[in-house]
Amino acid sequence: MAINRNMTRREALAALAGLGLTGFLGACGSSTTSSDQSQQQEEKTDDVVVRVASLKGPTTIGLVNMMNDTSGIPEDGGDLSSAAEAEAGSGITYAYQMSSAPDEVLPLVIQGTADIALVPSNACAVLYNKMNAGVKVIDLNTLGVLSVVTGDSSIQQFEDLAGHTINISGQGSSPEYVMNFLLEQAGIADSVTLEWKSEHTEVASVLAADPTAVGVLPQPFTTATLAQNSSLSAPISLTDVWDKYAGDSGRFVMGATVVRSEFAEQHPQAVADFLTRHAESVQKCADDVAGTAALVVQAGIVAKEPIAEKAIPQCNVVCITGDEMEDALKGYLQVLYDADASSVGGTLPEDDFYYKA
Repeated sequence: MAINRNMTRREALAALAGLGLTGFLGACGSSTTSSDQSQQQEEKTDDVVVRVASLKGPTTIGLVNMMNDTSGIPEDGGDLSSAAEAEAGSGITYAYQMSSAPDEVLPLVIQGTADIALVPSNACAVLYNKMNAGVKVIDLNTLGVLSVVTGDSSIQQFEDLAGHTINISGQGSSPEYVMNFLLEQAGIADSVTLEWKSEHTEVASVLAADPTAVGVLPQPFTTATLAQNSSLSAPISLTDVWDKYAGDSGRFVMGATVVRSEFAEQHPQAVADFLTRHAESVQKCADDVAGTAALVVQAGIVAKEPIAEKAIPQCNVVCITGDEMEDALKGYLQVLYDADASSVGGTLPEDDFYYKA
């Protein structure tokens, strides 16, 4: 690893200094001091292209400013398989790919096509188990963003969903397992039917055709759907329902960011660079909503800037790292594991799952 090589050089320089041989190094024609050389080694970065995969939704909303500041918003979602190798002297650069569904992103990580991926929070645990600790979670990128959307005025609280069919997307990822957990906790699982759709837009289409139907949508699709149909409302936030039934068992974490363990070991500076840029990108979502909205439209996540401006503050995009990340995600995964062990890949991740810089 680069860190180990740098450590060795520093130790060597220190050893030479202790033997009084730094003057010998200077006599060899160097015009810089040993401390200058050490600093240059510390500042040196690898030439590496960081290949980042994300979902076309809230996880990418927190990333669009970073995309724009580095390689630009990828056209047609991007294609990591065609990402060029890093050129000598290029430093840390980025390539991006946005996909519509988790089952399009996870294979990119497993196959090594993506180095970093923003995925549903339970999926990061599934990857950890499937890849034999081959990934680490480096930050949380999205907290709760799901709402019940309907034009049925009889539905005002979660328990009112009994007897209804709920149109929802995200089968095999966080939405499915959260809904199953909450329905069980509310005691209405046996009286609710989940109708799975492949994308959020399909749920929105059902609601547009029949306002009395019931759907679950994430931001920014909730805001967009309500703007297009005044007969609809979003009476129930699943974050509120989670807080009611999960108590202190972690936060409602919708999205997390993982890195391949091998990549993190080989390129720790690239991981640090990503985390710094991601945090700045998320902050810019709050500081420059209008500018971020324009990029969200450019990325094809939302169709119109006024809708994006309304949705962004509701999207709960974050960049939570370190101990806070671990505490929030551990509790959330524990709840999912207790409800259905397969939702996290069969077993809970070990401590080495949580990346510490």
